[in-house]
Amino acid sequence: MRWDLANLGLLKDDVSKFDALLRNTSGILLVTGPTGSGKTTTLYSCIDKINTKDRKILSIEDPIEYEIGGITQIQVNPDVGLTFARGLRSMLRQDPDVMMVGEIRDKETAEIAIRVALTGHLVLSTLHTNDAASGVTRLVDIGIPPYLLESTVKAFIAQRLVRVICDGCREEDRDDQLSVKEKIVRSMGSGSAGAIKIYKGRGCEKCSFTGFHGRTAIFEILVLTDEIRRMISLGSPASEINKVAVERNGMRTLIQDGWIKVTGGITTPDEILNVCQ
Repeated sequence: MRWDLANLGLLKDDVSKFDALLRNTSGILLVTGPTGSGKTTTLYSCIDKINTKDRKILSIEDPIEYEIGGITQIQVNPDVGLTFARGLRSMLRQDPDVMMVGEIRDKETAEIAIRVALTGHLVLSTLHTNDAASGVTRLVDIGIPPYLLESTVKAFIAQRLVRVICDGCREEDRDDQLSVKEKIVRSMGSGSAGAIKIYKGRGCEKCSFTGFHGRTAIFEILVLTDEIRRMISLGSPASEINKVAVERNGMRTLIQDGWIKVTGGITTPDEILNVCQ
């Protein structure tokens, strides 16, 4: 199943950010999160968005999860020596406009991806990190010099999946949720606890009496501004980068994006707290 960007769970301003990032003709976009957080689906949605006749798109994946017409997809096969790194080198000789790498797992793959981005190609890939700012630390830890990182990466996009309240049995949660509402107010920095409504699924045949039907994603988009690039080159820790991104650049954190979906009746507080400890 493939989704377009508007159906992933992105808020309207985040869709605009994605559109702007995908207009880049070079650089790296990295989607981060644990296994099973929907990173690959987001990458495929990005590919669908830019998959036009005048763009040559290649991907190397392990495994190929969706087949998309109009792009060349390569399956990693370590048994015959076809690794991410070797496949990337071969792909570069085909002069693509866009390259999708299923995952950056090691220094060699990261170095090749950066070299590809430096030579005028757009690279889409994933990393295993807890939040967007930790993507910087992860790449430095595997041996990428900060000056290469800050000159090639356009954005780190963290995400998690949460269950969606069934629209056939959704109702306001009348239980005492004052502590949760106060937590939402503190996190968002505005509003009043009394004005917040929280919803739940009562349970019906449509959702097999679970109260949930389907899943959506919550996002945290760290766009690398000039200030954040300077911080990366100076070796600033992820916590400081995150703080600047939130306070000066208006980045919405994972949990803040989650609270917006809670107050909008999309999911429950327990779902957000479960993935945003």
